[in-house]
Amino acid sequence: MEANANLPFEIRQVPSELNAQLLKDFTGERTGFVQVGPKKWFLPAKYREFAAHFYNFQPRPDDVWVVTFPRSGTTWTQELVWLVANDLDYETASRVPQVERFPFLEFNIFFHDEVKSEILELNQGDPFKQQLVELISEPAYLSLQEHQGRRFVKTHLPFSLLPPNLLDTCKVVYVVRNPKDVAVSFYHLNRLIKTQGYQGDFRKYWHYFEKDLHPWTPYWAHVEEGWRRRHHPNLLFQFYEDMNRDLSSTIRRMGSFLGKTMDEAQVARLADHLDIRNFRDNKAVNYDLVKEVGLLNSGEPAFIRKGKVGAWHAEFDEELDQRADKWIEENLRKTDIVFPISLHK
Repeated sequence: MEANANLPFEIRQVPSELNAQLLKDFTGERTGFVQVGPKKWFLPAKYREFAAHFYNFQPRPDDVWVVTFPRSGTTWTQELVWLVANDLDYETASRVPQVERFPFLEFNIFFHDEVKSEILELNQGDPFKQQLVELISEPAYLSLQEHQGRRFVKTHLPFSLLPPNLLDTCKVVYVVRNPKDVAVSFYHLNRLIKTQGYQGDFRKYWHYFEKDLHPWTPYWAHVEEGWRRRHHPNLLFQFYEDMNRDLSSTIRRMGSFLGKTMDEAQVARLADHLDIRNFRDNKAVNYDLVKEVGLLNSGEPAFIRKGKVGAWHAEFDEELDQRADKWIEENLRKTDIVFPISLHK
């Protein structure tokens, strides 16, 4: 497939001086970054090679997709979706890592070839781990195309970069989380995983996030695309804060959306399985495969962190908080999005 075949948007390189600064701060990328379409979706340069594969990917009627801006409760939602759709098969969920049960559509574009070579060298002499590296770095669309049976797909790409017939073909769950908690959680992930390799402090990180110079931004355009589709019968739109506040109701709503019924005992057991205290200790969802091959930096919080609403307070000082509030107010005025909580407290 030609790299940019049938694409209704342009892909442009980030200006060279800005690109050089970004490469110093995000050491997991070695080539640079691009901005896509009129909204300037920010992605690594490798996106150019695979954009058509994502946009022209063929969804199937029995697919279930989870679409989110990163760190919006994605992994939590994936586990909920998979278990409900698979009749609460806890045995398989504990035995098969979530990254295999629920492939991440575009992860390969973040796994730079130079980083892959370094990780392969790190695991030299261990054929099993080297095979894991090859598995992790393989484009997910290839394995998904070959997959027999129901498919579960995770992506952080916005709707405008995904197959145009996605919602008219299959079920999609879209989750939104308040931007301050997203930014703090994403900051720690960027420091944790070597494919991102962020080197700076949170203040500088917020600058990139706020200025839409960070993978998958702009945040507000991403959320607005999900919000605009919230009434589509094939879309379940969820706020992370509502999920956190009443998990049992969320489970029942998911069951209804996926055509599954559960009794109270089953709902209670699933709520316990998904409780953040248990979820953090669940090796099947905590990116243990990635950790095993050396893709995670030591000294950083685990992939599954606190899962709290309002955890952003730990990183925002008063000045940065006021700046963030102004940014939030300016962007909320452009939409009719109504969050279930105050974004300032």
